Amino acid sequence: MSIGIIIASHGEFAAGIHQSGQMIFGDQEKVQVVTFMPSEGPDDLYAKIVTAIDAFDADDEILVLADLWSGSPFNQASRVMGERPERKFAIITGLNLPMLIQAYTERLMDANAGVDKVAANIIKESKDGIKVLPEELQPAEASPAATPAEGAPQGAIPEGTVIGDGKLKINLARIDTRLLHGQVATAWTPASKADRIIVASDKVAADDLRKQLIKQAAPNGVKANVVPIKKLIEAAKDPRFGNTHALILFETPQEALEAIEGGVPIEELNVGSMAHSTGKTMVSNVLSMDKDDVATFERLRDLGVKFDVRKVPNDSKKDLFELINKANVQ
Repeated sequence: MSIGIIIASHGEFAAGIHQSGQMIFGDQEKVQVVTFMPSEGPDDLYAKIVTAIDAFDADDEILVLADLWSGSPFNQASRVMGERPERKFAIITGLNLPMLIQAYTERLMDANAGVDKVAANIIKESKDGIKVLPEELQPAEASPAATPAEGAPQGAIPEGTVIGDGKLKINLARIDTRLLHGQVATAWTPASKADRIIVASDKVAADDLRKQLIKQAAPNGVKANVVPIKKLIEAAKDPRFGNTHALILFETPQEALEAIEGGVPIEELNVGSMAHSTGKTMVSNVLSMDKDDVATFERLRDLGVKFDVRKVPNDSKKDLFELINKANVQ
């Protein structure tokens, strides 16, 4: 038994940091690099991670060093971990060079150490590797968060209770095949000023593993829920959500249409990512559609919905139907 290391990132960062590690520590056995490229979807990344794991011995424990908590490399590694309970995994995010060097050091110093012990040491050393000059700029350690006061109200809110104005605030509604991932967690959530992420999908709501992965991918201070479309429709009419500012994520335009036709008051849809699959046409480098998708967007347009085509908040907005017409979707 040994520990196989997977270095995973958006773009070529993993390959670059792997090369840096070689310059400092020399060539290492049982190291796999997984890069998630702009033209790829979640299933492509999933397959890469599976291939990387299969390159190790069957009894090896797996250490994944990923770039970003809630990012696609983390999410797909978590998915594989959930599907392979017979293998021992640890996934650490915040990939940096001290982290990788410490991982190599831990394996060298104790060939019999388990991945749990190795992970604990890596986390400490990688944090300590973040320093600044001049030293007075180094922030002081944060105090532990206060626990809720004894006797504070807890538990479910009774039905019929009206909170605020009794209307769910939809700060952003987005179509994204990857649902909750790095761009959503680190860019769209703060940009939207949402305090709750709602993934609305019948398929995902029925998948306990995906639900768990999405909930743990939520950024700090923001709660994530996964609900079927019918439940979202009910929540939009429930006065208990009057103080909730939501970011709603749909996997497909068809789910968004079902919700809107059911009464969810969405005036604008951010069209962020639609993964390519057989029979679909690339409309942009991140949007792939077929005739059914186009018909769905046309129906949404007829209902008065506007479209904001952007992958990240800093992108320039594009005209959805101009993209569709140029692509000549068949």
